[in-house]
Amino acid sequence: MHNECAYSLEAYDYFLPPELIAQQPASVRDASRLMVLDTHAADQQHLSFHELPRLFRAGDVLALNNTRVFPARLLGHKESGGRIEVFLLGFPAEEAAVTAGQTATARALLKSSKRARSGTRLFFDETLTAEVTELFEDGSASVRLRYPAGQSLEALLSRCGQMPLPPYITRESEQPEDRERYQTCYAQHTGSVAAPTAGLHFTPELLAELSRMGVQLAPLTLHVGYGTFAPVRCGDIRQHRIHQEWVSLPEKSAVTVNAAKREGRRVWAVGTTSTRTLEFVAAQHGGQLIAWSGPCTLYIYPGFRFQVVDNLVTNFHLPKSSLLFLVSALAGQERILAAYQEAVRLRYRFFSYGDAMAIVTKR
Repeated sequence: MHNECAYSLEAYDYFLPPELIAQQPASVRDASRLMVLDTHAADQQHLSFHELPRLFRAGDVLALNNTRVFPARLLGHKESGGRIEVFLLGFPAEEAAVTAGQTATARALLKSSKRARSGTRLFFDETLTAEVTELFEDGSASVRLRYPAGQSLEALLSRCGQMPLPPYITRESEQPEDRERYQTCYAQHTGSVAAPTAGLHFTPELLAELSRMGVQLAPLTLHVGYGTFAPVRCGDIRQHRIHQEWVSLPEKSAVTVNAAKREGRRVWAVGTTSTRTLEFVAAQHGGQLIAWSGPCTLYIYPGFRFQVVDNLVTNFHLPKSSLLFLVSALAGQERILAAYQEAVRLRYRFFSYGDAMAIVTKR
């Protein structure tokens, strides 16, 4: 039974000096700091991320989200000449090509001095244009992108767009290194508008070392949506409605994780996205994992019973956020907030480009 205050939004607030919000990635991916929060120990351990293998043993399974972030922020101008920013909320759905060219539709957020109307034409470069086709009550819009037949939309967005860095990274524009560093080294399937940031600390060498130790990797995909930044506005967190995101769990990964659970071996998840994918598929199928693709709406907060994930590699999350609720569900709200207080005292770096935490509930 959980104390009612564990469901109060205010119970997930904490003091964070603004200068601890990381604006740049660590000099090297695995040079970030790593706080180890073992729920069976009195104190935290403080390591460098490259020491992560010390926490693993042969037979452990590590689930990784291999989604790929696409440059979702487009800067262009309207037919009138006024500047406009288009933030695509998902990778555009491509439509059948015709002789005149190709089209793709997407939901987007529009930012300009004067709100664009339905029918407004937008220009990004000589090959990529768009038209606003519908405006929605929530402030978003539907846009139809137009580009030459035979051209790769992903390549066009890469040329015209910017990486969708989160709003708390306040520098003016993306830097060349963001193209690589706001992307995991194992990113494969394009579709995210935010990085699964716990994975940003891993290097190919670190993953190879874990494999040599006998750790099994279980890739999966969750395309991170803009809703991951949506503030929770309910005073009682149980009333919050989580955003929907698309997930895919391959059969090989399902078999690998099922075998580990059956044999009592530990399952580690890299990030809240991998956690939600595994727990969502298990919840749909009586605790067992199967190959599955579709929308995920799983909302994890204290009181949730984890069926798959034992241990978690994660970043430090925003106050009053659904991600903070998830890690609190795994490790306990008081324990998490005490660890965050310690992280502030020791000047850890927070959020997407910040430092990492390993939560160990099963030794």
